[in-house]
Amino acid sequence: MKVYSIKELLSKGKDALQEEVIINGWVRSFRSNQFIALNDGSGQNNVQIVIDYNNFDTDTLKQITTASSLRVEGIVAESKGAGQDIEVIAKTIKIYGYAHPDDVQETILQPKKHSLEKLREQAHLRFRTNTFAAVMRVRNALSFAIHQYFNTNGFCYINTPIITGSDAEGAGEMFTVTNFNLDNLPKNEKGHTDFTQDFFGKKTNLTVSGQLEGETAAMGLGKIYTFGPTFRAENSNTSRHLAEFWMVEPEMAFYDLEQNIDLAEDFLKYCIQYAVDHCKDDLEFLNKRFEEEQKQKPKEEKSEHNLLEKLDFVLSNKFVRLSYTEAIEILKKSKPNQKGKFKYPIEEWGADLQSEHERYLVEKHFKTPVVLFDYPSKIKAFYMRLNDDNKTVRAMDVLFPGIGEIIGGSQREERMDVLKMKMEELNIDEKELWWYLDTRKFGTVPHSGFGLGLERLVLFVTGMGNIRDVIAFPRTPNSAEF
Repeated sequence: MKVYSIKELLSKGKDALQEEVIINGWVRSFRSNQFIALNDGSGQNNVQIVIDYNNFDTDTLKQITTASSLRVEGIVAESKGAGQDIEVIAKTIKIYGYAHPDDVQETILQPKKHSLEKLREQAHLRFRTNTFAAVMRVRNALSFAIHQYFNTNGFCYINTPIITGSDAEGAGEMFTVTNFNLDNLPKNEKGHTDFTQDFFGKKTNLTVSGQLEGETAAMGLGKIYTFGPTFRAENSNTSRHLAEFWMVEPEMAFYDLEQNIDLAEDFLKYCIQYAVDHCKDDLEFLNKRFEEEQKQKPKEEKSEHNLLEKLDFVLSNKFVRLSYTEAIEILKKSKPNQKGKFKYPIEEWGADLQSEHERYLVEKHFKTPVVLFDYPSKIKAFYMRLNDDNKTVRAMDVLFPGIGEIIGGSQREERMDVLKMKMEELNIDEKELWWYLDTRKFGTVPHSGFGLGLERLVLFVTGMGNIRDVIAFPRTPNSAEF
């Protein structure tokens, strides 16, 4: 007798008829004391277990409740119900774990619709819900696709430090790492905390990016990528921010900005296509959910496309590429800007674009994904290559419908003198980044890279509205449960 996952068994369909099987799972529902909907997390669909009263005593049936866990031995039969090809006629049932109905009543395991806010309050149980299980399986597929893409294309996977002494983004919003007794901090002569006495002998933080270390690896290995957790101590409670999230960061020696953009577009399309090919049932479920959500929204907020159409929109269109300067001219002349509809009006060159501007370019003006490049140097990081005009840098952002920026990257500044000048302008201590400068001292080359937040990609592919619903245990201000 073979043990099957429910997804495996359902995929065999009628080829499994009359086969004796063993399946395990949790009870989603138990109707009329005869039909059990069983799910083991392997896929979106349940398998129906049919109970023959003559084979089971009443005491056993009473213990089969919603959320209970079972081992079922039975025979596969053709289903008489709609929406399923096969069902399993139970011969024996072993109850692994009994769930008391009163306890279930207090949880999200109760078989009814729950709000996403309620699901977050019981994040340890939400893996058992259709929505969150679908999101996690899509996230898993995308994570696998990321590794597969880079492995296939000759990249070396590098694990950059989670604890670091540098602030790659220059934003300063970092979590400090220390083993000090916080009730008795040592002080130096100036009365400041004396980090020379700390574990690492200096002030250290949780990383906001593995890019700088990744660049050093690319200077010896050619093409590398990092994929790991990053942290931002930004006190933001929006639907787009997390304090802990996962970043994918490739760095490529001998790549200019155009090659960097080519790679980013190819990479995104590969990952999305992989999810479409391998998560069909989950995406169809999430698409129905997306359509139901759209019905509840005001007309001006409704999406023109359903979820599956949005994914196809990205896959079937070549990304439009235009400079920041061209984008500013389009935005200045746009109806939303001229009629005061933008929350952040575009008045002059040099403005830092907001999500509303990015989405206008993608969804209204071009109606295709957009790559913006050559941003003003004053609104971008020190490591981006300065253009000959001395006012723009070789930066690029990939913009998607419904989400805005999904990838940010640049050609890196490989010229030692220019890099030092930019660091001096921003008061970045050369002594702190001596090792980074060394990569420009010993055989510097043109090189590029970008960063993709995994959660933003999952958010786009699943159609979810809040980034807290695409990571297992979200870390946000005043929230570090579980």
